[in-house]
Amino acid sequence: MTTPGTTTTTDTPVAPERSREQADQTDERPDRPWLVVVWNDPVNLMSYVTFVFQKLFGFSQAKATRLMLDVHHKGRAVVSSGPRERAELDVFRLHEHGLWATLEQAS
Repeated sequence: MTTPGTTTTTDTPVAPERSREQADQTDERPDRPWLVVVWNDPVNLMSYVTFVFQKLFGFSQAKATRLMLDVHHKGRAVVSSGPRERAELDVFRLHEHGLWATLEQAS
């Protein structure tokens, strides 16, 4: 407790000051997109995986089938890419449909 007229120091963190030069510099590198990867599993039928790709991503029958075959034969397929928030939502939606999906940053 302090008495009137006295001051105390606090341990409140303070952001470091930035010089005008630092504030004017911008990072010119483009953001790397996040990839949504669907992995092969022994549970889901190939027809169901194709259906989910069509339903969630609006893929044509041919594209959904091609991606499903990539998952089946190669063990994985990238089904979408973009900002991290969107990729996380896509992974969540795929999990809701029982598919095994992860996200990774593009190299």
